[in-house]
Amino acid sequence: MKTWDVIIIGAGIIGLSLAISLRKQGLRVLVVERGEAGREASYAAAGMLAPSGAEIPKALSSLAEASARKYPEFVHELEDESRMKVDFREHGTILLSHSDFPGCTEALSPDGLRSLEPELAVERFCNENLEAALIREQSVDPRLLTAAAIKAARHRGVDISSGTEVKTLVISGARAVGVQTERTTYSAAIVVNCAGAWAGTLPPEQFPVCPVKGQMLAVVQGPGLRHVVRSDKVYVVPRSDGRLVIGSTLENVGYNKDINVNTIESLFQAAVELLPGLEKSRRYDAWAGLRPGTPDHLPILGETSTRGYFAATGHYRDGILLAPITADVMTSVILDRASECDIAKFSPARFQ
Repeated sequence: MKTWDVIIIGAGIIGLSLAISLRKQGLRVLVVERGEAGREASYAAAGMLAPSGAEIPKALSSLAEASARKYPEFVHELEDESRMKVDFREHGTILLSHSDFPGCTEALSPDGLRSLEPELAVERFCNENLEAALIREQSVDPRLLTAAAIKAARHRGVDISSGTEVKTLVISGARAVGVQTERTTYSAAIVVNCAGAWAGTLPPEQFPVCPVKGQMLAVVQGPGLRHVVRSDKVYVVPRSDGRLVIGSTLENVGYNKDINVNTIESLFQAAVELLPGLEKSRRYDAWAGLRPGTPDHLPILGETSTRGYFAATGHYRDGILLAPITADVMTSVILDRASECDIAKFSPARFQ
C-alpha cells in the first residue's frame, strides 16, 4: 500500500507550489483536490503581481515583496520542468486614481501617458483630475501558471488525486496521521490545508476562511495594450495572445459562482471609460472565482494546535503573488528549519 510523507489538501497554485518545494527536499507528496486540479481561485485570478499599494495590508508587505522578487526564478523553473510558457510579463502597471500612490511609482504627465498607451482616454482623465503613475509590477497568466505547476509537480513525482473531497482529518494520539475522503483514507505524518475558500470547512480544527466572490470577463479584438491599467473602478490586464482581462468584484455571497449579466456589463463599461476602443471588442469569456478571505485579510500560515497539521491558506486576493514565498516558508516550517521570513503574525493561533 502506497504511503506518503505529506498530504496537501487543495491543488491550487499554493498547494501545487508547496508540493513541488517539498518534493525537492525528497518528501513523498500526495495532493488531494475536491474538484479538478487548478480550477478554482487560481484559474479565476487576474494575475497581477502587485506587492505594494492600498490592496496589500501593511502586515503583508514584506512577505509580498519577497515573493515578487522570487517570481522570475519561480517562473523559470516551472517553464523548464513543464516545457510550457506561462506568459510572465514585466511591462509594469499604469495607475489612475484620485488617491495617493504607493512608493516606487513614477508620475506620468498626459504626454507620458499617451506615449506609453496611446489607446487610453487621456483627455478624460485630465478633465476628471486623475493622477497617473507607472509602477514596476509584473503580471502572469494564472491559468498557464497553474497548468505548468501541475505538469512540473507530476514530472517530479508528486501524486495528485482529483475529484475526491477530504471530509475530515484523521487524528491519532493528538496528532494528524492522514485524511478521510468520500471514498478512502490516505495516511501521512504531515497534513497541510491549502484548500483555499474551502479551508474552513474541514473538521475538527476549522479556520475562519470565507469565500469572497469575484466576477470577471475577457475580451478579444480590442485595443492593443502593453501595461496593466488600474483605476479606482476597474483593472484591465493584457495577455500576450491579445486577450484583455477585466475585473473584478468583491462579493460576500457564500459559495455562489453564478455570473450576473448586469455586473459583467458594468465592469465592461468601466473599462471602456479607460479604453474607448474596447467598445468594438468581442466578449470572449466571463467567470467568477472564490477568493479565500480571512477576518484580518491576512493569510494563515504555520502549524496548528494539532501536531502534524499545518495551514497555508487564506491568501485572499494575493494567492498568485504569494505562491513562491509561501512554498519556501512553509517548507522551512514543516521541516523545522529557519525560515527567511517571520510568519508569526500569520499563525493559525491568532484566531484561537
